[in-house]
Amino acid sequence: METLRLSTKGQIVIPRAIRARHHWEPGTELVIEDRGDVLVLRAAKPFPRTRLEDGLGCTGYRGPAKTPEEMDAAIGDNLRREWTRGSSR
Repeated sequence: METLRLSTKGQIVIPRAIRARHHWEPGTELVIEDRGDVLVLRAAKPFPRTRLEDGLGCTGYRGPAKTPEEMDAAIGDNLRREWTRGSSR
């Protein structure tokens, strides 16, 4: 446990060993959470939150949308091929 002293401007210095352990370089954005009698300090997330819809165009498939039935059939076909190939080894 480290003991820190609050400056007149409300600042603290995080010990070098702790900064190194967490890979916090000068300029790292930190988030502080007040949890009653405890303060939690953590690095801000470097990337914004994304939703599934944001990444759907990354799959590379450019054809027409598949129905759930078509997807189920394709999965079944692939499982049968894998099963047959695995049992012939």
